[in-house]
Amino acid sequence: MLELAILGFLAEGPLPGHELRRRVSQLTGYARPVSDGSLYPALNRLTKAGLIERRANPAAGAARYVLSLTVAGRADMLQRLRKPADHEITDFTRFYTVLAFLSHLPDVAEQHAVLRRRLEFLEEPVSFFYDNERPLRAEEVADPYRRGMLLTARATSRAERTWLRETLGEEPPVFDTGCTDCDPHAPAVPAS
Repeated sequence: MLELAILGFLAEGPLPGHELRRRVSQLTGYARPVSDGSLYPALNRLTKAGLIERRANPAAGAARYVLSLTVAGRADMLQRLRKPADHEITDFTRFYTVLAFLSHLPDVAEQHAVLRRRLEFLEEPVSFFYDNERPLRAEEVADPYRRGMLLTARATSRAERTWLRETLGEEPPVFDTGCTDCDPHAPAVPAS
């Protein structure tokens, strides 16, 4: 996802290396800090692959440079956005990196296809904790910290599913009475 973040920010215009690092760190750093040991090798890989271009910037100082996206880099970024890997859909932080640059896809139908994949994932019954193969609901967990994890995940999932449906122009499903969101990522069984 580091490479997608680099390509995405450079799609918005050329940036000096230190500014690109700041933006990438702001996007992903709260959950996964970006170190020089990961950023600079990624920049080198993208440069060698012809996806970004590095030019000296003498006005900024002797060792300063500006990075820009190449035509091949834009095509690569768009392909990454069109077809994110499954783990980029299911992992919260990775999906948010995709989401941060999804508007670069010129076709709304392609954008919506990615959002539908995320919505489908969020509607599958899952939990952090199980009784054999059955996902446990927050109401079934005695440990207050584990219950807190499930309640927080439920609220986050509910809010994200609501936003996704609104963005996709879809109506929310109709539920039976009772828990409308028993599992952290799944709605209750729709009413028949």
